[in-house]
Amino acid sequence: MKVGLLTGGGDCPGLNAVICAVVKRCGEHGYAVLGIRNGWAGLLGNSDVEPLGDKSISGILAKGGTILGTSRTNPFKHDGGVGELLANLEKHGIDAIIAIGGNDTLGVAQRLHEMGIKIIGVPKTIDNDLCGTDVTFGFDTAVSTATEAIDRLHSTAEAHNRVLVVEVMGRHAGWIATEAGLAGGAHCIIIPEQPYNIEDICNVIKKRRENGKTFSIVVVAEGAGNPTQIKHLPDIDQFGNVRLGGISYTICEEIRKHTGFDTRVVVLGHIQRGGTPTARDRVLATLFGIAAADFVKDGRFGKMTALCGNHIKEVDIKTAIEKTRLVDPELYDAAKLFFG
Repeated sequence: MKVGLLTGGGDCPGLNAVICAVVKRCGEHGYAVLGIRNGWAGLLGNSDVEPLGDKSISGILAKGGTILGTSRTNPFKHDGGVGELLANLEKHGIDAIIAIGGNDTLGVAQRLHEMGIKIIGVPKTIDNDLCGTDVTFGFDTAVSTATEAIDRLHSTAEAHNRVLVVEVMGRHAGWIATEAGLAGGAHCIIIPEQPYNIEDICNVIKKRRENGKTFSIVVVAEGAGNPTQIKHLPDIDQFGNVRLGGISYTICEEIRKHTGFDTRVVVLGHIQRGGTPTARDRVLATLFGIAAADFVKDGRFGKMTALCGNHIKEVDIKTAIEKTRLVDPELYDAAKLFFG
């Protein structure tokens, strides 16, 4: 048995831990693992595939990024792409694929599964917006990174009597903004799931000033706000996703206009993706990798590994990608208690 392994979409802390676990567990099952480089792109054209063994995974557990590389390639958007993919699977003798990725990568996996390809999914997104699993690896690291940044921004905002608008990742769901904002003591949190009124936000900031608190931290998810307020940058990936940016600057200008207070923007951006994964993410990613290899052994194809309570279980890939996992209103209400 030869198992192909790939990482697709945005990089995420914990990817290397999954790779490490898949190689170890597959070795225990007597399977060879072939690393597919740069996501689905590694199965197109001449292909880019390499054997993975103990030497390949030595020392990678704590590293961010992915030793296999990644891309946002969609083989269904390439002329002849699916044919090339199938031909390369046969060329390399790949019997099954473990695809580590988010909604887009797993969307391709589901379509290939429906075509008869033996495939297993592993959920990966720092946005934590995949259904079927309680949490995705990488999310804990992103929240910890954002929380540390917010902690640091408190002191500089206070020193200069400023309002700081902190933009974090979250295209469709505001999990990072909500949890990091709650943990970091943000005074307002703006997420895609909840409509916001700029006057209400400004009233919170003004009231703080009246009470002698001369600074404020506003955390905003990149996908929050009305569609007309979000700047869609020109490039669009092969899954139809526009690159978002600009909502924090819009909110900054609105706050400055309504309050007259010195207001600045801090965009955390890719720093949330980079660096060493937390212990929690390493453990979760490792358990997902072990389970994925076991799913291959048991023939449980078309399934995704998932954390349900304290157990790793299987869910249909189709179930995981059919809708977006949004922030629980009760969690957001808990965060709102500390606004102001």
